[in-house]
Amino acid sequence: MNTQIIAIANQKGGVGKTSCTLNIGAGLALKNKKVLYIDADAQGNLTVGLGIRNTDGENTIFEVLKGECSIKDAIIKTTNNASILPADIALAAADLELANEPGKDFLLHEAINLVEDEYDYILIDCPPSLGILTTNALAAANSVLIPVQCEYFALEGIMQLINTIMLAQRKVNPNLDIEGVLLTMFSN
Repeated sequence: MNTQIIAIANQKGGVGKTSCTLNIGAGLALKNKKVLYIDADAQGNLTVGLGIRNTDGENTIFEVLKGECSIKDAIIKTTNNASILPADIALAAADLELANEPGKDFLLHEAINLVEDEYDYILIDCPPSLGILTTNALAAANSVLIPVQCEYFALEGIMQLINTIMLAQRKVNPNLDIEGVLLTMFSN
């Protein structure tokens, strides 16, 4: 299977990353594609958006990244064609707890390798920052989709993100492509 791994990223918050991830995945699942959502944002909104309200005692992406469990032990099936690797607020400590981990930029990539062949699409909802979680998403992805709010200040931050993507291409993933820019929250 040729799995498409797409990171949905923008360092600006409130541009619609989670909504885009949720809706793109839902559309793909309706087309009978097997979808794995990965919630890489400590806000956990993608997790909640898929109906998972309480991850207390459950394995999440954070336990996977710390090596405390396998990704297979943390994935939750949500529908016939979709599953999620959930997140919760504990993920906010990732930058501190994973800073000295060997291969810290490739932890998510290594985890995804274990399940990649089970899905047609893996969609990674990135946090609104350019820290270790976004770096892990860019290292693991085939491409990045950039949601951009249709307003001037949102466009200004795009160059910083493009520079980060180019750095990721040089340092962690030379095969990373830009899937495109998705204009969000348009109002005429």
